[in-house]
Amino acid sequence: MALIKHWTEHDLLAYNITIVDKDVTTFFGNSNLPELTVLDPIILNNRDKPPGALANSTRLFFAYLNFTKREFPPIESAAPVFFGYLLSLLGYDQPDRYIHKWRKIGFIMSGIPVNVKTDICVLDEEAAYLLLVKGGKVCHIQRNKKRQSLIISKSHAEPRLIAAAIAAFYENNNRRRLAGLAAIQAKEFAGITFRGTAPMFYKIPITTNLLESIATAQFPPQQTIVQRLIPPVPNMSRLLEDGMIPLDNRRVILQCFEAFKQFLQ
Repeated sequence: MALIKHWTEHDLLAYNITIVDKDVTTFFGNSNLPELTVLDPIILNNRDKPPGALANSTRLFFAYLNFTKREFPPIESAAPVFFGYLLSLLGYDQPDRYIHKWRKIGFIMSGIPVNVKTDICVLDEEAAYLLLVKGGKVCHIQRNKKRQSLIISKSHAEPRLIAAAIAAFYENNNRRRLAGLAAIQAKEFAGITFRGTAPMFYKIPITTNLLESIATAQFPPQQTIVQRLIPPVPNMSRLLEDGMIPLDNRRVILQCFEAFKQFLQ
């Protein structure tokens, strides 16, 4: 099986896939982000590691955060370690779920078997994919002062994340067939892209019709709309540079992670 070429915006256009920004209320179904009851308050109230003894989980949070924030523009090896740890800290591996790093998954593209690589993925106890995470050169954000809106340039991580969701759908159905179960016709995958310590969140619907169009190199008549949430931090234009370093940013981003767990189904 060949390693897939890097998906770009051109591939999304070729397969009628569009990314649409949503606000917190529309994306999560609730205007209020959840409280963070599972985290040590030290994480929420200290920009950097404070002196003195800390719980090991808290110590590791600051250690991984510090290692990642020193690498900007970020080096790909650091951030996945931080986000993999963060997912575990927030309970993304509960109940009966598993976190994997750097996993290859495959599907059929234009009649050819190909692989796509994830930085992190979460699987259930039946080894079905629930969440895909991909880092890299995530889109650049600027604020349009005249229109009071965000301008988001092209992203390399987003098309690759969507390719990973397509592969996850393909492999989930293959496992079902081997187990004697009927294939599912559609599934919405949870997805995350990141740059440094700054994430963005996605809901990615994949259908058998889309999969068949990609396998046969046909333009799908039905548009696929991927929903994206940019964490509503106080200074949106500096999200990619600041990430979770400012405490106001950290609280909002961690609340988004907590709310996002509802989509791991």
